[in-house]
Amino acid sequence: MIDIKAKIHDKFSIEFKVGFVVRRKTRINDFAINTWLYIPNSLDINSLTYSKKQFYIDVKSNVRLITPRFLLREIMGEECSPMANLENSFRTMASDPTRTNKREYEYQIKMFMAILKSSMRDEILHIYSNTLKEDTPFLCESYIKNIEEITQKYRSLRTIINAPTVTEKVLNYFFFGDEFMSNIIDQHTYRLTYFIENNYPEHLEIIERLKGLIKSEIKYKNEKGYQVAEEESQRKNQEVIYRQGILKKYIESDLYLKSDQKRDGFFVEQIYYSIAAGVSMIFATAIAFSFQQKFGNFTMPLFAALVVSYMLKDRIKDLMRYYFAHKLGPKFFDNKINMSIKDLPIGWSKEGADFISENKVPTEVDKLRSRSPLVEAENRINDEKILLYRKRVRIDRNKLEKNSKYIISGINDILRIYINSFTQKMDNPRVPLYKLDEQDNITTIKGNKVYLLNIIMQFQYEGKTDYKRFRVACNRTGILKIEDLSE
Repeated sequence: MIDIKAKIHDKFSIEFKVGFVVRRKTRINDFAINTWLYIPNSLDINSLTYSKKQFYIDVKSNVRLITPRFLLREIMGEECSPMANLENSFRTMASDPTRTNKREYEYQIKMFMAILKSSMRDEILHIYSNTLKEDTPFLCESYIKNIEEITQKYRSLRTIINAPTVTEKVLNYFFFGDEFMSNIIDQHTYRLTYFIENNYPEHLEIIERLKGLIKSEIKYKNEKGYQVAEEESQRKNQEVIYRQGILKKYIESDLYLKSDQKRDGFFVEQIYYSIAAGVSMIFATAIAFSFQQKFGNFTMPLFAALVVSYMLKDRIKDLMRYYFAHKLGPKFFDNKINMSIKDLPIGWSKEGADFISENKVPTEVDKLRSRSPLVEAENRINDEKILLYRKRVRIDRNKLEKNSKYIISGINDILRIYINSFTQKMDNPRVPLYKLDEQDNITTIKGNKVYLLNIIMQFQYEGKTDYKRFRVACNRTGILKIEDLSE
């Protein structure tokens, strides 16, 4: 299965979180995604002004494991729960602090915090979308109760590793996890409290309980010397944001896959180019032999024939290379990325990007584009430019699950597309408009000048094909909104 979520990441980039979920009964899982990006002609983005190299500069891809899913109430379960795995790694490392046990102890802290963060997010999103309004107080109370139990249990584990066998460096891994946990509790609980205050103001007791949870975490942070935001201190807040970012990268580092990127199809490409050189050499040699046989050695006709054949030989070689390059295009990709966990290869992904003409767009995709009559008329004069971005992914399920005590359902490819290159030739974002006011005086108002980028994605997995269509509204100041028009 392929799952995708799109959002605005920042002012000049859109993010697609693509989940490749493997089948439990299938060892080798193959996925394919084709993305057609329709670019307005007025932006002057085409194969001459926008190279492949620039495209790959504007595209950033991070591949990571899908975080194992647990309900918030399941984290404190008995056997094989995240808390049980964490406690076992603490006891094993304290008793026998080998390099392997230290690595497992650190890994379990990171994985526990990643699972907790994901579970908290899912729990809060469920409260947001809950249609049984009378259950909201119970859901919030359960959230508070589970968080309090989890934090209390995690912090009590410190006594296990507060032992002569554990160095200060290794003990710090515990505190990194503790500070990260406090940060995510703050962030998620603030958002939940804001939501309840604005949608359920009558639930005063729940609001006070949520604020009490926030206050207790702030008090705990101050006691432990963790960074806390302050309203009047920009420098302190800058440090808070910086440290939160470092902790996030540290905790999630074991989820990100090691990627080894190289050019795809290089060996086959060289064979085709060698064939092109051979064909051109056959032509030049045939001309030389035929003229030598007819006119003899050291004659002017032979000299002229050699010069002409040499000129044509290079042209034939270049034409053959051009022909093979275009023939290879649809079959091979620009880059191949080998993915691995702890140096164990689990699969690969390939990517390729090319500008294509509209007659090469599949009928289903062309229908999804569904231009308005005005846009269609304009497109006959100044056609949209179409950039096709292809990606193929292969995952070995057995190797994916080999190095983890948790069930890993697949990988997430977090793809960001930066539009900075697209904005360079955009007009002013605000355009004057004129109207008459109530006294028939001419007044000037400002309207937004927007450009629409249409993105259509095709997903192929296990013989099934699905489509998604997104529309991005942007101008010179950045991205204004992204719409999912798939329905």
